[in-house]
Amino acid sequence: MGNADDLRQSILEQVAAYYEAAHADRSFAAGKDRVQYAGRVYDEREMINMVDSVLDFWLTAGPWAQKFEKKLGKFLGVREVLPVNSGSSANLVALTTLCSRQLDDPLLPGDEVIVPATSFPTTVNPIIQNQLTPVFVDSNYGDFNLNVSQLEEAVSDRTRAVMFAHTLGNPADMDAVMAFVKKHDLYLIEDTCDALGSKWDGKALGTFGQLATLSFYPAHHITMGEGGAVYTNRPKLAKIARAVRDWGRDCWCGYDNPTNGACGRRFDREVPGIPGYYDHKYLYSEIGYNLKITDPQAAMGVAQLDKLPEFIAARKRNFAFLYENLCQYESFIMMPTWEPQADVSWFAFPMLVRADAPFMRHEITRFLEQNGVETRLIFAGNITKQPGYAHIEKRVIGDLAVADDIMRGGFFVGVYPGLDQPRLDYIVETFAKFFAQL
Repeated sequence: MGNADDLRQSILEQVAAYYEAAHADRSFAAGKDRVQYAGRVYDEREMINMVDSVLDFWLTAGPWAQKFEKKLGKFLGVREVLPVNSGSSANLVALTTLCSRQLDDPLLPGDEVIVPATSFPTTVNPIIQNQLTPVFVDSNYGDFNLNVSQLEEAVSDRTRAVMFAHTLGNPADMDAVMAFVKKHDLYLIEDTCDALGSKWDGKALGTFGQLATLSFYPAHHITMGEGGAVYTNRPKLAKIARAVRDWGRDCWCGYDNPTNGACGRRFDREVPGIPGYYDHKYLYSEIGYNLKITDPQAAMGVAQLDKLPEFIAARKRNFAFLYENLCQYESFIMMPTWEPQADVSWFAFPMLVRADAPFMRHEITRFLEQNGVETRLIFAGNITKQPGYAHIEKRVIGDLAVADDIMRGGFFVGVYPGLDQPRLDYIVETFAKFFAQL
């Protein structure tokens, strides 16, 4: 049978061979195969890493998770990365961190958080879950980001924070946002789940505010299947966020857990009113959850990070190709725009069917889908009009007319790295067929 090392090597070699036999073929038959808007892009390295991890059978977060944290932190240029089990959990952990009573000035129930009405639900949900009040501002045409001209109007004596996603990877006007949050001494959380690799004026998105979040769902820039991360340059916030992620536990030892803890004081903690000492691993300083990733997920993520620079370059190339070829329909469909300071790692190619177009959005998206080109809508549109949000406590700035228009006519197609030239050509050809029938 051989020794364990020889067996492991044999297994991993067979995994590589299995990938070639079962997964490597990505041929495309136009009109038969669907053109996905997003999806996992991988090779044998992800599969080898995951199997390698499983052979160690360290199923919870362990050595691969530690490696992933360091590698992602280096790419982002930040001190602290906390992997979690989804981008939604990342948003929950980030906002809950700012509610911690360990902070000198935490967010308190009834405090207000400014958020765009054109949002993904789990950017808004942590505000509601923490008994805070969302204050909805409108969005822009073109970049579909929050309308920074409404920020001053949104301020009240209870305003404490701003939280928003950079829509589909396209940076919001961070000069205006930062001037606003500094003027009013507000917290800022950047949801960069769609924007890994995007920059504003040379600075990575997610490094402007106190905390930022990422998602590693298969649709995103890299994937772990499920997964996400909170990241920050502030060690105190990272310590609180880690407690929120890890059941609320005060222990911060992480992967370095000798018998007496990395702090050397594991069995020296006291609980008022309880005689003797208490194990620090069972001391809870926050109301938390178990939102960690597993080591096999992290092993996949390590391989994905090696590919990230090329993934970003491919997204930019694919976006540029679609922009060049779809601009001819601009009298019917509003094309995306971006600021001069924006270096965009595009998540998708967004469009808006003009109100005076001789067709409605559902007609073009149905045509595209029926011909094998996947489409998606832009988040929840105006989230205040979604059934689940009809009765929440909120404030609304203006009539949210652009958010309504995005809800009426906004959609996108993909630019992810799995779109090779035949697939991109087919997207363009399918748009042409739709407009030829008008």
